[in-house]
Amino acid sequence: MTGPGMRFWESSVGRKVLISITGAMMVIFVVFHALGNSTIYFHWINAYSEHLHALPALIWLYRVFMLVVLLVHVFFGIQLTLENKDAKPLAYVCKRNLRATFASKNMIWTGTIIAIYLVYHLLHFTLQVINTEFSASQHADALGRPDVYEMVVRNFQNFFISLIYIFAMTALALHLTHGIQSLFQTFGLNTEKTLPVIIKVGAIAAIILSLGYISIPVLVLTGILKG
Repeated sequence: MTGPGMRFWESSVGRKVLISITGAMMVIFVVFHALGNSTIYFHWINAYSEHLHALPALIWLYRVFMLVVLLVHVFFGIQLTLENKDAKPLAYVCKRNLRATFASKNMIWTGTIIAIYLVYHLLHFTLQVINTEFSASQHADALGRPDVYEMVVRNFQNFFISLIYIFAMTALALHLTHGIQSLFQTFGLNTEKTLPVIIKVGAIAAIILSLGYISIPVLVLTGILKG
């Protein structure tokens, strides 16, 4: 027998709410991660990394939590996308596409790009099993700390690695552009008057965040950030 709670999560509305909640959690993570990354501009990233990893058990617990959040977001996102594709009549889809944006029509693909990149990023900069010759765990700075700054700079001096990163962050910008708008819409916070504002603010926020990430490999490639 299915209870009210189960019926809610099995409904499209319930799953949209869950997607929005997990999406909001990931947006918050993206913001704070960007702020942490920005310490590289001032050569503070080694100190930041040392403080961040002072409690490794807590860090790994948070990582596991965010992994669950990501998996829930991806699972229900794919499920709803497939169901909507099969259920909607062709005429309705054509009419809807007239109002759709490039970002909204390609959420499944930008999300896929981000997911694939995330696996690569974790292997590269977190577990440090890619380009191990630049691994921070194997090199120390003048104060004996893992040299995260040198690891990031040396890796981004490789044009191909920087290109992968920039491409993934562009996909993130597109995903967030529609995702932020959808979050407000799911919770009924948009009206005819506020929707244009939400769309613009969401797009601006997405662009600022993505440029914050992209600026690091660009500054390395241009020689402004040096090893």
